[in-house]
Amino acid sequence: MIDVTVVGGGPTGLMLAGELRLHGVNVVVLERLTEPTKESRGQGLHARSVEVMDQRGLLDRFLAVSEKFSVGGLFGGIVKPWPDRLDTAHPFGVQASQPVTERLLNERALELGTEIRRGCEVTKVSQDADGVTVELADGTQLRSRYLVGCDGGRSVVRKQLGVGFPGEPATVETLLGEMAATEDPATIAAVVEEVRRTQLRFGLIPQGDRMYRVTVPAADVAEDRATPPTLDDFKQQLLATAGTDFGVHSPRWLSRFGDATRQAERYRVGRVFLAGDAAHIHPPTGGQGLNLGVQDAFNLGWKLAAAVNGWAPEGLLDSYHAERHPVGARVLDNTRAQITLLGTDPGATALRELFSKLMDFEEVNRYVTGIITAVGVRYDFGEGHELLGRRMRDVELKQGRLYELMYDGRGLLLDPTGSLSVKGWADRVDHVVDFSEELDVPAVLLRPDGHVAWVGEDQQDLLGHMSKWFGAAAS
Repeated sequence: MIDVTVVGGGPTGLMLAGELRLHGVNVVVLERLTEPTKESRGQGLHARSVEVMDQRGLLDRFLAVSEKFSVGGLFGGIVKPWPDRLDTAHPFGVQASQPVTERLLNERALELGTEIRRGCEVTKVSQDADGVTVELADGTQLRSRYLVGCDGGRSVVRKQLGVGFPGEPATVETLLGEMAATEDPATIAAVVEEVRRTQLRFGLIPQGDRMYRVTVPAADVAEDRATPPTLDDFKQQLLATAGTDFGVHSPRWLSRFGDATRQAERYRVGRVFLAGDAAHIHPPTGGQGLNLGVQDAFNLGWKLAAAVNGWAPEGLLDSYHAERHPVGARVLDNTRAQITLLGTDPGATALRELFSKLMDFEEVNRYVTGIITAVGVRYDFGEGHELLGRRMRDVELKQGRLYELMYDGRGLLLDPTGSLSVKGWADRVDHVVDFSEELDVPAVLLRPDGHVAWVGEDQQDLLGHMSKWFGAAAS
């Protein structure tokens, strides 16, 4: 029997597979597409995802093929400089297209021993007390102890589970694609600048070799949104919006997206979990979708591995929904707000001007940037130290960097005095006796996802929190 079947080989599924393999879990990824997608809806990693990649030793791979960006407060088309004193040692994003992100995460998953099967379309999912069975379009069946649906907004897994997906349907639609243009680049830039004074759902971003990433409002909401638009659709809407079609031709890929916002009522049903777009869909405003999915996987991976390996404490698997569902709900809310700001009516224009002025205040800019980049996320672990539930930023230690110690995906006790012990949990938690001038705490316990599980100095108090997050002590 397979330990975990992951349905969907996009960034969320591949990130999850890598996290599971760090702990020796037997993983099979089932991907419907026979070849990697060429579409690039996700255009990069925000600061929290940059931290995630650094915590697993992957950031250098991204920086080798991508550029950094440091535009903070990219909210509803409002661009402001990056705020000072953002709570991260990584005050930047990485401009990695979705195919690049998938390629790097795919390589990582394969290096760790993941089995990835392409051209496998899941048609049926059923479960019992002992495991989960999936049936493929060709009639093949696979059996696993757990299954995670990372199969997108039209998730077959979610539908098979009968999980509700409440929210709002799309009211507007936008065409998105990559194509060549014969118009002079200077003319294109001038027209884009003029049109975007009033229409922020429009743009032609140079991709090199006279290719452009084209975004333009659609005429209406398509009845069948699974059917991609045609090049003629783009030309018609470019003419309607900008007065010219820029001579676009030779598209690499064409797609559409709407402003629908929906969220799964439950992220867990027995032995089956939902992550990424299978759990939540929303407009791409702020570039949060891919990042949200990767961070779902980062939260779930070590917990599911703990269950497979037999040491998960009671309630650990349920904490995935408890922690990530509120985060997803907040992203849906902020994208709703951004869609309003992107409107063209006088009310939306006035609101955008007011919001832009508010973001000139450092505290507002920092708050909004924390929302978009997810560095402001805090899980509810109850009352306690101000760091409790927050992810720990990378800090310099006397013997190196904190994140360099987290590559293996284990828990970590940072103990400056060496007076504490992880006896009984040494197979799950690393005890690091080191000191950081950036931290004014006696000692801190980090979960494998970098969130602070405990702050203190009392050994007995520590033991209770070790049991809560890392199960019973080994005999």
